[in-house]
Amino acid sequence: MKDLIEIRWHGRGGQGAKTASLLLADAAFNTGKYIQGFPEYGPERMGAPITAYNRISDNPIRIHSNIYEPDYVVVVDDTLLDAVDVTAGLSKDGAIVINTTKGKEEIEPKLHNYQGAIYTIDARKVSMETLGKYFPNTPMLAAIVKVAGIMDEKDFLEDMKGSFKHKFAKKPEVIEGNMKALELALQEIKKIN
Repeated sequence: MKDLIEIRWHGRGGQGAKTASLLLADAAFNTGKYIQGFPEYGPERMGAPITAYNRISDNPIRIHSNIYEPDYVVVVDDTLLDAVDVTAGLSKDGAIVINTTKGKEEIEPKLHNYQGAIYTIDARKVSMETLGKYFPNTPMLAAIVKVAGIMDEKDFLEDMKGSFKHKFAKKPEVIEGNMKALELALQEIKKIN
């Protein structure tokens, strides 16, 4: 992992992009990293485009702004490819991770000639198989951890188990499904270029 990784999340209100960015920050912090995880607030409403950010480093982070030149971009909803330039400022040495069932020929024209790595995952399928409902943030969280190599997968899963036990203390029945979603997503993410 390079010294500072910057990630920008694109999703829609209610899909959990903000929550996923905060869970990623917590997991990285628990492995000894310096972290930032924060949303960009605008006219937030269910279904409106939202942006969230992560910075992860081995050293103290002294930057306190939005991320304009991310190493990685996570697109939680592929309809945003038509509405937002998700590749703006994205490093060609990084990657974009998209929740989609579409193939390379449908996706690439929407990425403004982006030259870096493109990864896809069907977060709906993963979510429905493991949780019985559509919560794309859990599979997308696992996908970016794998693509960016932020931490060891076993450490990530162990940390997330603890986070879920705390987060879902009053709903322990959802912990197993969320853990299965993470595990399946780590297997399902694929590079398409």
